[in-house]
Amino acid sequence: MALISVDRERGLLIAEMQGLDKLWTLKSRLEIPLAHVRGATHDPGIAREPKGMRVAGTYVPRVITAGRFRHDGERVFWDVKNPDKAVVIELAAGETYNRLVIEVDDPRATVALVEQSIVRG
Repeated sequence: MALISVDRERGLLIAEMQGLDKLWTLKSRLEIPLAHVRGATHDPGIAREPKGMRVAGTYVPRVITAGRFRHDGERVFWDVKNPDKAVVIELAAGETYNRLVIEVDDPRATVALVEQSIVRG
């Protein structure tokens, strides 16, 4: 699971991996400029879609998808154990990842935070 926050002063969306997710994803934190965030959606069904090729991280089907994956030319960062809490954050071209698929404690609140932050920029 990850904590998503917004640093308005620095104009960043921050995803901080929690607990063992740091180990599974091989990342402890991602910082994305708000100007590169296109939007966010709550998407529990995404866990059933193909993941592509794991570049770095952990993948145990129906248990955990964590780390960097490549699928159909896209670079996707995953940190999901419970698909019901998966949020997809779409990013602009030129970012390290095309999208982030991250499990959060409260998907609705996270989507609202991201959407409000990019409107206000």
